[in-house]
Amino acid sequence: MKKTLQRKFIRTAMAAVTLLLLVLLGAINLVNWRLVEAQTDQLLRFLTQEESPPGPPGRPQEGRGPGAFLPPLGDDDRGAARFFQVFYDNQGQVAYVDIHQIATVTEEEAEAYGARCQGKDQGTIDRFRFCRTATRDGRGEVILFLDISANRRALLVVLAVSAGIGALCWLGSLLMVTLLSRRAIAPMARSFEKQRQFVTNAGHELKTPLAIIRANTEAMELHKGQTKWSRNILDQIQRLTGLMEHLLTLARLDEAALPPAQPVDLSKLAQGACQSFREAAALGEISLREEILSDLTVQASREQMDQLLSILLDNAVKYTDPQGEITLSLAPEGGKVRLQVKNRPAQIPQGDLARLFDRFYRDDAARTQGSGGYGIGLSAAQAIVRAWKGTLSAHREGEDTMVFTARL
Repeated sequence: MKKTLQRKFIRTAMAAVTLLLLVLLGAINLVNWRLVEAQTDQLLRFLTQEESPPGPPGRPQEGRGPGAFLPPLGDDDRGAARFFQVFYDNQGQVAYVDIHQIATVTEEEAEAYGARCQGKDQGTIDRFRFCRTATRDGRGEVILFLDISANRRALLVVLAVSAGIGALCWLGSLLMVTLLSRRAIAPMARSFEKQRQFVTNAGHELKTPLAIIRANTEAMELHKGQTKWSRNILDQIQRLTGLMEHLLTLARLDEAALPPAQPVDLSKLAQGACQSFREAAALGEISLREEILSDLTVQASREQMDQLLSILLDNAVKYTDPQGEITLSLAPEGGKVRLQVKNRPAQIPQGDLARLFDRFYRDDAARTQGSGGYGIGLSAAQAIVRAWKGTLSAHREGEDTMVFTARL
């Protein structure tokens, strides 16, 4: 139990740490990317202003200012920038090429870049951000290509460094959480262990007096005949026995002590469960219908699968009105086996049906029907299904049908 709680604590804590680191590092890299992009756009506007007239339509403007994190630019920034320009005349022919600010591009390559961005006013090609503007004399246009490879490298460096720091922080957090979880979980684990041990001991201790009461009551019926009082005693013994079985099942599952998994022919098991409950259903004038496909197997415990079927069918028999019908179906679904029990109770539970699986919860309709349940059976059923990595849910079908579906 202690190890199970510790693993859950570590998973929860590390999920929170992971989310926090992802948000923090993502925000840092996003802000850094936006700043680099803004700096690139600012430099591109600054460079294009020297070859274009003030304020023509479509030209990027400097009027918005450099912003809080972007200092004003000057001649030194122009000298440090790596860019080239391709000038065109009014007929769209290349007038000349200026490559004196970059050493890695030839005139032929510059003209080729200019041809690739025809019809576009701005954008990115390979490692260059470009912008098209009118020349200062108004007799043509110029495309300026700014080398942004250094900015890209800076972005990648920040991303790599932040990812490395994030990984180190995550590993450090994992170490700290692992060490601290032992001390944090110890009191809780002791409390759970005492509770589980109490339920287990109480269950075993009650089995003996219940067995003695049952034996004495049955012996009394043999000598003096059956009476309504003896029947009531036996009925209550049966209820208490079922309650203790469910409580012991929950205690074992809370301990995470599962029996070894084995192939269980759920089809045969479901058919046998239907036969076991057919008489009880007939006494309540309820028809029990089977829709069970053959040879459906799951990896689980045969005893617990049989208990799951018994809980679902017993619940359906208790809450189905006379002349009603119960349907148990078994079919493959997406690589799993779908077990479904349908019935028509006198009153459909209202509100959130997930509460039906809470321990000792009973809907008002169940209380008024006097079915004899304690509200622990469905909790045990859900614990069994979850222990074998399945799901158990309840939903309404139409206005008068309840459906319990287990996927294993």
